[in-house]
Amino acid sequence: MRLNLVFPSLLLCFVFGTACADEASLKKALSANFPGEEIESLKKTPYMGLYEVVVGGELFYTDEKATYFFFGHVVDPQTRQSLTSERLQQVKDARRISIDSLPLELAIKAIKGNGKRRLVVFSDPNCPYCKRLEKELKKVSDVTVYTLLYPVLNGSVATATAIWCSADRLKAWDDFMLRDIAPAGKSCETPLDTLLQAGRKHGITGTPTLIFADGSIVPGMIPAETIEKKLGGTAAK
Repeated sequence: MRLNLVFPSLLLCFVFGTACADEASLKKALSANFPGEEIESLKKTPYMGLYEVVVGGELFYTDEKATYFFFGHVVDPQTRQSLTSERLQQVKDARRISIDSLPLELAIKAIKGNGKRRLVVFSDPNCPYCKRLEKELKKVSDVTVYTLLYPVLNGSVATATAIWCSADRLKAWDDFMLRDIAPAGKSCETPLDTLLQAGRKHGITGTPTLIFADGSIVPGMIPAETIEKKLGGTAAK
C-alpha cells in the first residue's frame, strides 16, 4: 500500500518530517526571489532531483536549495512530448482569480444594459489588441465591465494618466480606444502603481487580459461571441 495515496498531507509531513521541512525551506528561499508574489505550486519532479515551481502562472525548475533556476522544456524522448507543456496547460486550466480580490474601486466602470454580469479587463491604452477588444465589447450587453488601467508598454503611463485625470474617465477611455481622440494632457494623483502591483501579484503579464465571474483568465483579444459564451448569452449582431 502506497502511503502517499492513503495518508493525508498533514500526516505525511509528520511521517516524513525532514522532507516537509526541506520543502518549507525551499519555499522560503524562493519567496525571497519573488517578493510580493505567491508561490502557487511547488512539487518535486521524478527527474534529476529538480523541483517544479509555478509563480505568476509561469513554470520553471530549481534545485533543492533554489541555487539555480532552469527555464525550458523537459521532453520525454520516448514520445517526443514536452512534459512541461502538459503541466503548463494544467496550470493554466486550474488558475483562477477572484474578481472581488481585485481593486474594482479603481476601475473605469462601464454598465451595459442591466449590468448583471461582470467582467474585468486589464488593459493598456496603447495596446492595439486592447483597442480591438473594445470594439468587440461594444457588441456585448447586460454586463458591467471593470477596466483596470495597466500601462505596461512604452509611453503608456502618460496616456493612462491623462485618461484617469479626465473629468469623465469612461468617455475619455472610449474616445481614445474607439475613436482615436487623445485625452487632454492633464495630470493628477493616479492609482497606476497600485494597479500595476495588483496585476503583477496575480501574474498578469500582458494586455488585454480578461477575468470572468468564475475566476477564469483569458489572455489576449477574443471576439464578442467567445466573451458571450464565457459570460453566458448571445452576442448582439
